Amino acid sequence: MGSNSVEISIREAGSRENGRNNTITRINQIAPTQADAVDLNHRRPSANFARRLATLLFFAHLVAAAILIIILCIRGFLARNPAFHADHWFTPLLTSAAASTLVALLWLLFVLHRPAKALKASLWLSPSLACAVAVLLLTDDGGYSLAFGVLALAIALVQSLYGCWITRRLHHAYEILSASVAAVPPNLMLGKYVALALLTAFVYFSFWTLGAGGVAANDDSRLAPLYVLLLLLSLAWTMQAIRYAVLVAVAQLAYTKFASGTDAAVAAAFDATAKRVLGDVCYGSAVVPTVVAVQGMAQAMGLVVGDSDEFLFSCASCFMGVADRLVTSGNRWGFVYVGAHGKWLGNASAEVWDMFIKQGMGQLIDLDLTGPFCFLCGVAGGGVSALVAGSWSLAAHRGHVTDVTVYAFIIGYFMTRIAMAWPQACVAAYHVAFAENPQNEQLGSCIPERLRQLQSSRV
Repeated sequence: MGSNSVEISIREAGSRENGRNNTITRINQIAPTQADAVDLNHRRPSANFARRLATLLFFAHLVAAAILIIILCIRGFLARNPAFHADHWFTPLLTSAAASTLVALLWLLFVLHRPAKALKASLWLSPSLACAVAVLLLTDDGGYSLAFGVLALAIALVQSLYGCWITRRLHHAYEILSASVAAVPPNLMLGKYVALALLTAFVYFSFWTLGAGGVAANDDSRLAPLYVLLLLLSLAWTMQAIRYAVLVAVAQLAYTKFASGTDAAVAAAFDATAKRVLGDVCYGSAVVPTVVAVQGMAQAMGLVVGDSDEFLFSCASCFMGVADRLVTSGNRWGFVYVGAHGKWLGNASAEVWDMFIKQGMGQLIDLDLTGPFCFLCGVAGGGVSALVAGSWSLAAHRGHVTDVTVYAFIIGYFMTRIAMAWPQACVAAYHVAFAENPQNEQLGSCIPERLRQLQSSRV
């Protein structure tokens, strides 16, 4: 009898050991170590080369932009334009940038603590602020102010109509957003890194305003529109890079929580983003917004054209086919695998998109409201910043009201989008984790129920 009990104890110990080994193996498959990711990248020299090239181009662009800003600042100072007052230019812009930083942090806290209310608020707050900015611009004299004022009114109108159009999809959006942000609740360490990202954006914009002010002080130059275009492209790429750096790090934290139920270290996630996948961030910050814009235009064209005209329908179908091909070269869902597994963004995007298609989630992803929600939040943040700067400029000096208002709107938009990278990363990780393992009990029933609704609507 003693020998039988010994054998049973040995079997139980062996079973426990095998179960523990299987669990460790499964977790390692879900979240490979940094050494595994580095070894994987060494086996793919093309990915390493693309990373280095993207990083080199990004920092070369920063050096070129800094040189251009310094030259424009010196030219503007030497021009001594009596119509340009530096204090009426820099003071409202820097004040609006500081205000937008505060608004971005407060709005992020609102989204994390009350996601459903934040989503509802964005639907009416964004078009209202866009309309207020339009009124401010129309009070200024000049053709540019009229053009931008009409554009702001059009944006407000489109957003209002869009809010009415997506009413039936809001319930699922509430559930997904609430379930996703719960994986990475607000904490001091992560808040410090997001605040640091916003501070970096504020510092760059403060330097950037020197170049924009130089163009405004010497606006009679024939190359002024070209300078403005170059400055805006540089600002957009830099802000997007900061935004996607936050998104990759937070996506790694959320994915680890959803896939294995464990909490990853915040500092390690941001450190890995800065050291291992910075090239992916630089590449994605240029490619992904372009892909999103093409996709949005393709979907809008499909809705407007419909099947009323055969030629236009064929053009829309061709354009949508191009958009579907581009989405596999870079999309925000691929950033989840970039952060979690250290994969090259192009490969990660194609792999994740293929998983979505195999799981029948294509329509679900197309109808996801996270992107539009973050856009509405960005417009609302830009509206607050534009109203602060534009009102100040209008009261102090009417010379550059439109320029100051538009630039303030842009920085306010980007500041808010950087902060909103946190919830957007959580939603992306939630969908990718489900596509990997639909039986994951930690994810709840939000996606399966929505898939059943979509399937029943097609029948």
